[in-house]
Amino acid sequence: MHREPAAVLEAAGLGLREVVKTTVFLTSVDDFAEVNAAYASLFTEEPPARSAVAVASLPKGGRVEIEAIALRRRS
Repeated sequence: MHREPAAVLEAAGLGLREVVKTTVFLTSVDDFAEVNAAYASLFTEEPPARSAVAVASLPKGGRVEIEAIALRRRS
């Protein structure tokens, strides 16, 4: 299932600014440069901490999956 990058966050009342950590899962490290460019276009200000991991496969034949942890700050 493909979703807009921020759709799950928006459904929770959050945005990309609240993301503090991501893990990028790649089935091919050859895709890293392309993923890195897309990532930089999403996180234009202060990018969150990030890990990248090469995996043998992803569900439904996906090539990239990104897990994000967002923090709801108290006002």
